Amino acid sequence: MISAATARRNAPLWVRLLLPKDAPLYQRNDAVMGWLMAFPALLVLTVFLVIPFLMAFVISFTNQRLISPNPAEWVGLRNFERLLTIRPFTLEPERDESGAFVYDDDGSLSYPRLRNFTRNNPDYPDLDGLREFTSWQAGENRTVILAADVVFLRALINTLIFAAVIAPLQGGLALLLALLLNQALPFINVFRSIYFAPVVVSMVVVALLWRFIYDGNNGLLNTILGMITFGSFQPVDWLGNPYTAMPAMIAMSAWQAVGFHMVIWLAGLQTIPVSLYEAAGLDGAGAWQKFRYVTWPGLRNTAVLVLIVITIQAMGLFIQVDVMTRGGPLDTTQSVVYQAVQRGYGKQDMAEGAAISVILFVIVFTIAMVQRYLTRERN
Repeated sequence: MISAATARRNAPLWVRLLLPKDAPLYQRNDAVMGWLMAFPALLVLTVFLVIPFLMAFVISFTNQRLISPNPAEWVGLRNFERLLTIRPFTLEPERDESGAFVYDDDGSLSYPRLRNFTRNNPDYPDLDGLREFTSWQAGENRTVILAADVVFLRALINTLIFAAVIAPLQGGLALLLALLLNQALPFINVFRSIYFAPVVVSMVVVALLWRFIYDGNNGLLNTILGMITFGSFQPVDWLGNPYTAMPAMIAMSAWQAVGFHMVIWLAGLQTIPVSLYEAAGLDGAGAWQKFRYVTWPGLRNTAVLVLIVITIQAMGLFIQVDVMTRGGPLDTTQSVVYQAVQRGYGKQDMAEGAAISVILFVIVFTIAMVQRYLTRERN
């Protein structure tokens, strides 16, 4: 029989580094087999995830373009500054020579042109090149939010809104379906398969189908609503209206992926011992008390997983935008990933696309850590 010391001397260097000197021989064999089985997955993750991210991180500090005869130059934080620069600015009403306010033809207060401050004005050098993102009236003054990259800022806000709405909506619907399907009823597996079916369909196919459903002329949704209201409902261009495009996309996305998270909730529900429900019933607990004091505490770890997965998927919003709206109308459905692809490949600005990817990674990581902290187990 080979001793542990002899096996260690004859083992490859990487095996000797992974195992302590006093590890028994069977532990060495198990560890080697485990690393060998994990090696293909680690190799794929390294080649297609770790290395590209490191390359994107480096490129984000340069002016690299996709096709350019000029070599890339190091520009530091310039790409991030252009993407994230935001300035509030207050416009005061115009006054005449006597100091009275000037009004326009509609009777509203007249303000100086914003371009006078944001185009080559030596008195306001920090506003040069900025554009108006949004504004509001505050008394007599008008407050304007200026941004160096209005489209990216709108895409970032749209993505955050999408994630904030889709996480509780999709997670809640999936939990409700899991509770309904966690029953020992006839044909229950058939219903589970039906609810899970949209998950196995490509998102591109789903987006195309729902684009026909949302069509403003002969779409299925307008037809059904017209039939229900006996023709009194006026057709709506759901994807062409700035007020309905994002809600329509949220509804489609929630429907498509709810089955996947339903399966995760079901797996968590089946780990809760039945004896806990029986004990709660003997104590006189009703359905709500059982859910609050037995089901939900037992699903805490599952809830963390579901929320993090939904958030990561939501922050990666791309296919729905690319297939259904192309970021319109009026940039109301722009997303961060869509902007990264458009700039990296559409405009061939690899540096700016890489910078957007790095910003997205930081945001997703921060949100995941905050969710993990808020949903942690408390004693």
